[in-house]
Amino acid sequence: MSATLLLKQRHALIQQQLHADGRVLALDLARQLDVSEDTIRRDLREMAAAGLCQRVYGGALPLAPDGGTLSQRKQEAPERKARLAQAAVSLVRAGQVLFLDAGSTNLAIASTLPELALTVITNAPAIAMALMERPEIELIMAGGRVDRRAGASLGPQALRTVERMHPDLCFLGACGADADAGVTAFNYDEAEFKRSIAGASKAVVVAVTSDKLGTAAPFGVLATGLLQHLVLEADADAAHLAAFERLGVQVLRARA
Repeated sequence: MSATLLLKQRHALIQQQLHADGRVLALDLARQLDVSEDTIRRDLREMAAAGLCQRVYGGALPLAPDGGTLSQRKQEAPERKARLAQAAVSLVRAGQVLFLDAGSTNLAIASTLPELALTVITNAPAIAMALMERPEIELIMAGGRVDRRAGASLGPQALRTVERMHPDLCFLGACGADADAGVTAFNYDEAEFKRSIAGASKAVVVAVTSDKLGTAAPFGVLATGLLQHLVLEADADAAHLAAFERLGVQVLRARA
């Protein structure tokens, strides 16, 4: 049997196990397939380069779903995101300063904010527009170059705006969320901005649809231990929920 065929077989088996278990560990795979850990790590690097998984410490996770531009993401699962938004805004109190990060779920949160006196900071033009007619909300826009795919202002000017602010709650957008890998993003500049505002905030909230749970994107944003609140769908896997709760994260479930 050729080495090429063996390689393809290993990749197929790894992909099958990743799909079945939601993650793979290099040590376990090496034992299972009777090869060295170096061989498995090389396999995982090749599979990650092909977009088949995302490498994390000790193994790999499914690659986070890439939903395209913000305009495209707004059209996907609006009812599910509306339910997440209803659960997320239960954390909001009058007089708070909020940061609303870019993202289709956070846009749903903006549209669901209760009629309270609030200050809302955002780097997302779509979120700013959604709040323009809310006189009880003081609105602050972090400007700069707009990344159309992210639907957000990113880069030095946006960073300078938020580094002087300390929101009570930061509703952080996430491409992937996993108890081990934390919150991750596809875009380097976006990940840098998210890290900055999350670090300046008193508490961080992440609301994710179930397809992002247990997945990872290439750029790290926030370790799980620095996340205070996670909002999940009613059908979210109980094992993921328990893993986050073991690390001290308060998990809220949206209604079914």
